Amino acid sequence: MDQGMATWDDGRLQRVCIHGFKSLWKMVTSGLPQGSVLGPILFLIFINDLDSHLVTSLLKFAEDSKLFGKVNHDSDKDVIQQDLHSLVEWSNKWQMAFNTEKCKVMHLGKHNKKFDYYMNNQKLDVVNEEKDLGVLNTDDLKPSSQCRQANGKASTVLGMISQTISYKMPTVLLKLYKTLVRPHLEYCIPVWSPYYSWDKVLLERVQHRFTRMLPGLKQKSYFECPEHLGLWTLEERRNRADLLEVF
Repeated sequence: MDQGMATWDDGRLQRVCIHGFKSLWKMVTSGLPQGSVLGPILFLIFINDLDSHLVTSLLKFAEDSKLFGKVNHDSDKDVIQQDLHSLVEWSNKWQMAFNTEKCKVMHLGKHNKKFDYYMNNQKLDVVNEEKDLGVLNTDDLKPSSQCRQANGKASTVLGMISQTISYKMPTVLLKLYKTLVRPHLEYCIPVWSPYYSWDKVLLERVQHRFTRMLPGLKQKSYFECPEHLGLWTLEERRNRADLLEVF
């Protein structure tokens, strides 16, 4: 073992406190402090072979894993179920059990037969909507739920700014909007970019509310305000971003 890793825990102590009662101090002989740089690296090495015996595809991000595959026949369903068994066997072998209560199944496609799947003899719950890395995914692959979520978060922050900031200079409010509000409207936008007009309007409505907070702009139309402030509409920003990605 590398000398640096061998001495990582040297001199570290720990104890347990329950209801105000504390145990004796004990030397730390294994493990890593939470938040250490080495922790994520060792974890990735530990789970590196998680998908080594799987037939279907597996995506891994930190402690989250997503198994997916195309199912047209009963035999395809059996393949996925066997891969789930393989994952459970791996977790039992290396003592890193899956939290099956948090494991979900999402069926995609109009003609999906919606088979049942099991882990540890427990039937996995079927969901129509699930959050993944902060983005709401639905079984119809439409972004409306994510748009509503983004609108709600951005509107909450905008309301807080409106109620707490009394010095309403355009330069100050503009910086607050760009820093605290607009990121909610554009988080992971390439993944869920809205294509329905009502979803686009829902997002633009937040920026419209912001422009009406500024003195002298309440009487202007929404499309005049962004130009006056040097802002683009959210749709213009998405379109320009798409062009930059293409070129």
